[in-house]
Amino acid sequence: MRLRCWLLFAVCVSGCLSVTAGIEPISTSIAVGMAAAITGFLASYQNAFYYFHECCRPEWISYNKTGLKHDLHTKLFGQHVATQVIIKAVTGFMSNENPKKPLVLSLHGWTGTGKNFVSQLIAENIYQKGMSSSFVHLFTATAHFPHEKHIETYKTQLQEWIRGNVSICARSMFVFDEMDKMHPGLIDGIKPYLDFYDNLNGVSYRQAIFIFLSNAGGENIVQVALNFWKDGRERYDIQLKDLETALSLSVFNNRNSGFWHTSLIDKNLVDFFVPFLPLEYRHIVQCGLAEMAAKGHVPDREVVEMMAQELNYFPKEERVFSMQGCKVISSRLDFYI
Repeated sequence: MRLRCWLLFAVCVSGCLSVTAGIEPISTSIAVGMAAAITGFLASYQNAFYYFHECCRPEWISYNKTGLKHDLHTKLFGQHVATQVIIKAVTGFMSNENPKKPLVLSLHGWTGTGKNFVSQLIAENIYQKGMSSSFVHLFTATAHFPHEKHIETYKTQLQEWIRGNVSICARSMFVFDEMDKMHPGLIDGIKPYLDFYDNLNGVSYRQAIFIFLSNAGGENIVQVALNFWKDGRERYDIQLKDLETALSLSVFNNRNSGFWHTSLIDKNLVDFFVPFLPLEYRHIVQCGLAEMAAKGHVPDREVVEMMAQELNYFPKEERVFSMQGCKVISSRLDFYI
C-alpha cells in the first residue's frame, strides 16, 4: 500500500512538470529534483521489498550446482546412481534458458532410501527458502487426494493450482509424494503441463519442475541389488542402465504403481526414472552419525552402531540390506543417546 501511494505521488509530480515548465524555470528545477529523489527512494524501497519478501526473481531463485553436488555426495548415503542422475538432470535443465518441456523426475525405491530427502536438497539449492518457498508445492496422495469418488474435483483443483502458480512464477516446483497411491486419472490430468507445448492458454510450463516420489518398482531395484551381491559384484558397479528399463516397465504395468497405463509413460514425458537402492548396514551407520550431529550431539559411532544392529535386515541370515532405511533413525536414536 505504501509503495502504491509513493508511485501515485511520483506520477503527480511528473504531471506537475509539464504544467510548470512554461511558467518558472526555478520551480521546474525544484520539481525535477524532487522527482529524481522520489525515483531514487522508490528504487531503494523496491530493492528492500525484494530483499525481505520472497519474489520470483534471481535474488530468491538461483541454481547452486556446486551446492547440490556437495549435498548429494556428503548427505545422501548409498545412492551413487541417483546422485549421478540428479546432478546431470537438474544441472542440464537449469542451464537451459529455453527448455522444450518441464523437468519431470520420477524417484523410485523403498521407504527410507532418500527420495524425500533428495527433493528437499534440490529445493534448497534452487530456492533460497527451500521447501518453505512459496514457489515449491508438495502434494501427498493420501492427504490431498484421499477419496476416489472425488477424483474429478481433485483434478480440477490441481489443474487450477498448477496453472495459477506457474502464472505467478514460471520457475515453480511441484512434488508429488506417494505416487503409487495416486489415481491414474488424476495423474493424466496434469499431463498437458508436462508436455512439449510452447504454452497452454497463454501460460508456459517449460521452466517448471515436477518430481514424483513412489515406492513402486522398489522390488525390482532390490532384486538387482541382491543379484549383484549374490554374484560377488560391487554395489558401485550398478549403473542406471541396469535398472531403468526394468523399472519403467514394472511401474507402467503395475496396477498399484499410480502410473499404471497413464499417458505420462507412453508419451515419454518422464525425463528420468531415478532408482534408489536399498541401504546397507554401513549406510545406516552413516545416517545415524549425521542425525546425531543434526540433533546437536557429538557423533558417537558406538551409540549409532548399537542402534543400527537392532534394526531389521535381509536376507535374514546375512543381514545385508536394511528393511527400514534411514527413515526411523531420528526417533530410534533418542532411545540410545
